Amino acid sequence: MKSNQKLRIIVGGMVGQYPVGGVAWDYFHYCLALHELGHDVYYHEDTWCWPFDPKVGYQVDSPDHTVGFIKSFFDTYAPHLSHKWHYLLLHEKSFGMTREAFDEVARTADVFLNVSGACFFPDHLNPRCVKVFMDTDPGYNQFVLSEKYAWSQNVERWCKQVADHDRHLTYAENIYGQDCVIPRMNFDWQPTRCVVTLPSWEKVKITPISNDAPFSTVMSLGYFAGKVEYKGKTYESKVPEWEKFRELPSHTPVPLALAVGGDKVLPETIRKLGWQWLNAAEITLTTEGYMDFLAGSAGEWSIAKNIYVDTHSGWFSCRTACYLAAGRPAVVQDTAWSRFIPSGGSGVIAFNTMEEAVEGLKEVTANPIKHRFAAYEIAREYLAGDKVLPPMLDSIFATKRENPTSPGPIPPSE
Repeated sequence: MKSNQKLRIIVGGMVGQYPVGGVAWDYFHYCLALHELGHDVYYHEDTWCWPFDPKVGYQVDSPDHTVGFIKSFFDTYAPHLSHKWHYLLLHEKSFGMTREAFDEVARTADVFLNVSGACFFPDHLNPRCVKVFMDTDPGYNQFVLSEKYAWSQNVERWCKQVADHDRHLTYAENIYGQDCVIPRMNFDWQPTRCVVTLPSWEKVKITPISNDAPFSTVMSLGYFAGKVEYKGKTYESKVPEWEKFRELPSHTPVPLALAVGGDKVLPETIRKLGWQWLNAAEITLTTEGYMDFLAGSAGEWSIAKNIYVDTHSGWFSCRTACYLAAGRPAVVQDTAWSRFIPSGGSGVIAFNTMEEAVEGLKEVTANPIKHRFAAYEIAREYLAGDKVLPPMLDSIFATKRENPTSPGPIPPSE
């Protein structure tokens, strides 16, 4: 089978488990983009987890909010897919499509694209269907596969499930780089990157930007569930990187806003340092609220997880892709992504140090029109579905290499 043929593709995700604005785009962009390329696409979710309700801040036993959130997204942003989603609560009760209708889709599917590896394989899946694990959390996933930390819940089952996929994609675009310390575990990792659908962000793109609009981001400041150690080094989430740049407002006149989740850094601490603080739970409660937040921003300034930075992973943010598609330039921390997506010129600028972060903000604010145009062009040339997905599908159907030591097909970067 060739990737340029019309394929029946099931996209697995975890939007129902975490029904918030940013998460929705992380997964649904794949549904929309694959549909744009002419494929027959379905969204399926079966994580065997109770859904999180952001209105109350914890998991609940009712799927009402989750089901309404998914339905609203497709009805609003992809009505052509409004009858092609299936949410399965605890592997028992179906919402959206009926169980019988989805089972028939599974029997004839060509690809099961398990984004983040969040879902269990659908029952009655076509035995010829290519099961694809997409690693969106590089470093963390490989370290768990390698070390099988005792604190990681159901770790043996999860490792087996990862191995049971036929193909393995990763957002660690630098995984074959000499300086990347992520273990490959004899998996045939195929580098890829996040995708964005440009028409979805056109309304935000044409929204005027006020003169006092801040550079912003949405982030969670917390810790991993346990110690992530590999070969004597400990890797962390975002808090260590936050500590490096917490004083940024005192080094630049550019207004900076953080929509923050997690409770490890208090709002009053953030405000005292000169940042504008917003509640991430409120900002991302709906897809519309998330988009409005980006629309009110001059661009993005953001850090990455320490584990992405210190492993030199090459990971690039799905959130940053949204800013760029919306014509909002980005000044974001480098993870080695700058080797694959142009940086330092226009549209998106990488930084490693405080001085580079300040200089990047200065450059973008000195010529905002130029950088807004360039931001969109970066999204169009490096993150749009017609650029990212054909090479990704080619890698899925390519001959699997044994004991790979070098990269296979990767998305174009020129």
